[in-house]
Amino acid sequence: MSDPYAARPAVHEQAVEGFGPVRILPLDPAADAPLLHRWVSRERASFWGMNGLTEDQVAGIYAHMDTLDTHHAYLVLKDGVPAALLQTYEPGADRVGECYPVAPGDIGVHLLLAPADGPGTHGWTAALLSAVAGYVLEGLGRTRVVVDPDVANTKAIARFRREGFVQGPTVVLPEVDLPDVYLPEKKARLAFLTREAAPGR
Repeated sequence: MSDPYAARPAVHEQAVEGFGPVRILPLDPAADAPLLHRWVSRERASFWGMNGLTEDQVAGIYAHMDTLDTHHAYLVLKDGVPAALLQTYEPGADRVGECYPVAPGDIGVHLLLAPADGPGTHGWTAALLSAVAGYVLEGLGRTRVVVDPDVANTKAIARFRREGFVQGPTVVLPEVDLPDVYLPEKKARLAFLTREAAPGR
């Protein structure tokens, strides 16, 4: 079967040792909306904040993001199969920038893993995070990654800690209520990953 993503240029390609090739592609809001809607509608994705949205609403959110210079969305592929949704952002242009002292070289990351078709594979998340770190730290030339999982998302917090992130403070991300974007207030646990501590470095 042909790879439907083969024609899309990747922003990053990496062969992760013991895992295989990972490609990171800019998201196509219209073409990828059906896939993303299936992912974000599941209960396991409740912390992503899109449960209950229609496919058109999901497409609209990412179409709006596509107009921004500070926030970007990507599809992460493993062997040509979608494995995760990656979002990057400039912390100084995001609400998280109100909650900690943003340093030059910081970049914010959100990562939503695709639902597993079967039993989880050991090392899967670590391998994808290694490729993501390779892109944002090496490819984009950044020095530190910041993540802001919900304090109730204990699985994500533990996962980031296992992958070398250093836990930061618990903060309250303020509500955002704009014509194109609404985000409710969120209590989050910040965590940081430096280039030196990144997996696979």
